[in-house]
Amino acid sequence: ISLPLEKRIEILQLEDIEQRLQFINTCLVQELDVLQIEDDLHSKVQREVDKNQREFYLREQIKAIQMELGERDLWEQEVIEYQQKLARVSMPDEIKRTASKELARLKEGPSFSPEMGIIRNYLDWLIDLPWIEETTDNLDINHAVDILNHNHYGLEKAKDRILEYLAVESIGQEGVKQPILCFVGPPGTGKTSLGKSIAQSLGRKFVRLSLGGIRDEAEIRGHRRTYIGALPGRIIQTMRRAGTANPTFMLDEIDKIGNDFRGDPAGALLEVLDPEQNANFSDHYLDLPFDLSRVMFIATANQVDTIPTALRDRMEVIRISGYTEEEKEKIAELYLIPKAQRENGLQDYEITFQASAIQHLISSYTREAGVRNLEREINSVFRKMARELTQGKQIRSMLT
Repeated sequence: ISLPLEKRIEILQLEDIEQRLQFINTCLVQELDVLQIEDDLHSKVQREVDKNQREFYLREQIKAIQMELGERDLWEQEVIEYQQKLARVSMPDEIKRTASKELARLKEGPSFSPEMGIIRNYLDWLIDLPWIEETTDNLDINHAVDILNHNHYGLEKAKDRILEYLAVESIGQEGVKQPILCFVGPPGTGKTSLGKSIAQSLGRKFVRLSLGGIRDEAEIRGHRRTYIGALPGRIIQTMRRAGTANPTFMLDEIDKIGNDFRGDPAGALLEVLDPEQNANFSDHYLDLPFDLSRVMFIATANQVDTIPTALRDRMEVIRISGYTEEEKEKIAELYLIPKAQRENGLQDYEITFQASAIQHLISSYTREAGVRNLEREINSVFRKMARELTQGKQIRSMLT
């Protein structure tokens, strides 16, 4: 056995034969323990190598059998499907080059590697995002007037500003950058439904992102792909859901953005809303520029004071103060009562509300600026009618 020099000298210094043999025996036991550990490690490594070789051998056999049967390998089939998708989809040249590079890595890498799953997810996002696809705008102002008047009662100032916005769009001068509209008003005054009407009049897709309570910048910009389970930010996720590069994008509750140690989401939104920057919006997951300049952004808020100053500077505030009792009465008659009748399954019955009944609901039960409480009270009346109907009673046709 190979012993260190110090132990060899120690053996020679032991004059008693029995002590010398006991010392050598101890050294032999230690050496056997080391050899046993080395043998165990070697066996484990050998088993792992044999397992990998066996898997490789079996995979090659499967490939050979599939080739004999005229079938493609599942991994090869998946790579071909990605190639076909990339050939069909329209995207800028820079994005196409990046996708082709990632596809080459996918093709060359082992199918069982965890990194391949990350590459597949990344390719799926690149293929599914609307890089170029657009809807054609309907810039007929008279059509927009009809839509706004049909969907909303009152709100004349807000309607006028929306029509001015659409008029500038219809002229179509190059380089004209319009401000981001921000509807500010109490809950239930129709801010979100105004955005839907704008999208409907233009013929664009309507998507909505609620910003209430967001505190992490990564919610806007996404996580880098080095993290497990990384995803793009909610801006890119919503654009994927829209399916077009020019939707009407509503940023709801922009006055309720948070801020903590994980970053400032309002700072990330600056790049989204600034017309000078959003043509090259950078998401951490994609790590590629995404063009948001064709998106029509609309924001909503309950109050102006809590909107971050830098964001407020990039938006034009349109105040929606609320409705008078006369306006609420008309809204109930034209919109809320027919809607509640349909939702409660009573559309086949002829039910009318007296004006005095609506006025009583407004003055006695709903004192807020919007019409949400009024809608709840009207729904409550229809639910009581539905209950009377199911109990075999006759619904009264006039409510007093």
